[in-house]
Amino acid sequence: MHLRPLDWFIILASVAVCFLPALFLARRAGRNLAEFFASGRSAPWWLVGVSMVATTFSADTPNLVTDIVRDKGGIAGNWVWWAFVLTGMATVFFYARLWRRSGVLTDLEFYEIRYTGKAASAVRGFRAVYLGLFFNCVIMATVNLAAAKIASVVLGWPRGQTLLVCGLINVVFAAASGLWGVLVIDLIQFGIAMTGSFALAWFALQQPQVGGLTGLVHQMQARAPDLIGLLPNFSNGELALTIFVIPLTVQWWSVWYPGAEPGGGSYIAQRMLAARSERDALAGTLLFNFAHYVLRPWPWILVALASLLIFPDLAAIREAFPGVDPALVGHDIAYPAMMKFLPVGWLGLMVAGLLAAYVSTMITHLNWGTSYLVHDFYQRFVRPNAPERHYVRVGRLTTVGLMVVAAAFTLFIETAKEGFSLLLQVGAGTGLIYLLRWFWWRINAWTEIAAMLASFAISALVFAFKKQGHALPEPWPLVLTVALTTLVWLGVTFLTPPTPREQLLRFVKRVRPPGPGWRALRAAAGVTASEDSLPRAFLGWVLGCAAVWSGLFCAGSFLLGRPGRGVVLLAVFAGCAAGLIRVVPRLWRGPPVGAGAAAGSLTRQG
Repeated sequence: MHLRPLDWFIILASVAVCFLPALFLARRAGRNLAEFFASGRSAPWWLVGVSMVATTFSADTPNLVTDIVRDKGGIAGNWVWWAFVLTGMATVFFYARLWRRSGVLTDLEFYEIRYTGKAASAVRGFRAVYLGLFFNCVIMATVNLAAAKIASVVLGWPRGQTLLVCGLINVVFAAASGLWGVLVIDLIQFGIAMTGSFALAWFALQQPQVGGLTGLVHQMQARAPDLIGLLPNFSNGELALTIFVIPLTVQWWSVWYPGAEPGGGSYIAQRMLAARSERDALAGTLLFNFAHYVLRPWPWILVALASLLIFPDLAAIREAFPGVDPALVGHDIAYPAMMKFLPVGWLGLMVAGLLAAYVSTMITHLNWGTSYLVHDFYQRFVRPNAPERHYVRVGRLTTVGLMVVAAAFTLFIETAKEGFSLLLQVGAGTGLIYLLRWFWWRINAWTEIAAMLASFAISALVFAFKKQGHALPEPWPLVLTVALTTLVWLGVTFLTPPTPREQLLRFVKRVRPPGPGWRALRAAAGVTASEDSLPRAFLGWVLGCAAVWSGLFCAGSFLLGRPGRGVVLLAVFAGCAAGLIRVVPRLWRGPPVGAGAAAGSLTRQG
């Protein structure tokens, strides 16, 4: 592909537009850690929600969806991440308010308000390094890999050159502006990225091999009808089990995956903690889930299906792009390969959109990972009483270091799907703890330590057996890891002493967790009534999941030439949306009784 001067002008203009808020907000970000990592806790709901969805729209996301669609799964293969609707809506209705009410700066700080003693400190410090460095850099490596594949196809750049140029852009944005800059940049970049996605889908469908939307549907129905089904073909039991049954029954509640954590966490928690009130945290997370699942996927899916008609196999991609490094050629590279059909100007806009998606994700991960390493490790364990500006300077240096490590990790991952599977496997079995620890007092710090160690050890053994030629068929490695990890942490929970009662009472006064699991402790703490309604939250969760899935499949039905089904799903979506409009304001039943000054302050903010 050859970018013309107009294309380069559009790309450079998009970078310049995003650089302005980073430059403008640099001084504010340097005031203290609350500004640098939590935007002063004053972000409105719409900015919180758009930032979440911009972050999860990374350069590797359309590549991952393309890989899933092309590599046997078809449209239904996307259930491996559509199942996380259950997790996302649980975060909206059960956890968003609790996170904002906790008042912590990072989600890892939660460990020392929920638990106490050396075990609590140990789990906080360990996860700061484990997640902030290892997990975070693996995620950034998959995003870097996508950028390298796109640059190789579009610009002919080698991997090293792409990592150097993109790394400099990311470091300047993330280190200078802090979270306020990240939020504002995300808002701009999401608009650019979505415009590029819709443009590529339009031009992909106009190719003569495709014949428009009607031609695409007719050809896919004739060649491979299973690929355009919204549900898998259950006659292929192994495939249906892997991409549909296990994600909906096991994966969504058991796996820790950034952006879809059970109970919220990582940069999702960071955004909720940055919201100016409990209501902003809930509304922003609700907006994120609708945009994430309903708005974004179909342009990528249409491009992936069109690519099967133009590049039916990897050999066709290699033939069309002989200069691309063979190690980078996989099904995921079909997405950037389709960009060759974009005319002048539109190609520049698409490159700018993918660059925006890449940068928005990377700067979030850099800021989030740095918050763990600086606030939860360096400040907590290495130098606890330094001036705030010192920690900001350390944070900026840490940002640079994380980018370097992530670039090194990029050399060891070959496809976006490989990175996705690795993260799911390593985090398997821990998710149920993150759901229960807010509602069951018996969970303790040793529970979390045991789950982390067991999950990692079992995943390592599964990986070692795979390398020796004794791989278990999918999805049994995930199921085995979840089952064994859950048995380990349940056993440890009942064999170790509970968190001291004094700490639990402080937690109850601060967070006011609802439900029968805390009834006795609420009474002892003087929190005799909670404003949270679990039945209404459960109703909101059901309506939210139904609204997202009906909206997602309504759009798909109209696009795939099934208007009758689309009308029915539209009616379901409208009914669920109307129900949500009534339910959400009623989640707060009034101020709590005897919750204490700090908790009352947070309630008034909400």
